Amino acid sequence: MTSAPDVTAATAEGAAWLASAGTYPRSTLAFWEERPGAPVVLPCGTVFDVVSAPSVFGRRMLDRLWGADGPGCGPVAVHRGRTLLFAAPGTAHRLPSLLAWEEWGPRTHAVPPLLCHGTGDAVTVPALEGDAGRAPAGSRWLVAPDTRHPWLPGPEVVLWAAVRAARTAARVSIFPPADQDAKVYDVSRRR
Repeated sequence: MTSAPDVTAATAEGAAWLASAGTYPRSTLAFWEERPGAPVVLPCGTVFDVVSAPSVFGRRMLDRLWGADGPGCGPVAVHRGRTLLFAAPGTAHRLPSLLAWEEWGPRTHAVPPLLCHGTGDAVTVPALEGDAGRAPAGSRWLVAPDTRHPWLPGPEVVLWAAVRAARTAARVSIFPPADQDAKVYDVSRRR
């Protein structure tokens, strides 16, 4: 169970922060005033980076970030079956190398592929309103931006959350895995 704040609609300050990522922030804000239920594509790399994780794994990461020993995080959204964790600029560049260095990269399969969107990339952010019923493709805020300067986790914090989410997802057993080619005999009918 996550203790993340129940902020499912962006505030005016949060909308201004999101719009500041675009080339024309005032135009973005004017568009949102006219159509607050519309998602918008915004560039990454200057105001925020985005780490996109598969939905279930992303929720596990969010649970770790907002758990008892977690530091919390900034905005988090769901879009097209992926969890979008807004992170500090530079995270998209640094996180893959940290995962590889810690040996949690793609070869281990413990951490599913994380898509890192940074400089030169753009992401679709959900509508400002929290109405998930009208949102296209299940696009909605889990933790909407509510301040002009939200705290955004850096690559080390995102790595911490991913590793802890992977550890809780792994099944731990004291028994070795069964040998698939072993012959099994029914010894209950032994004479």
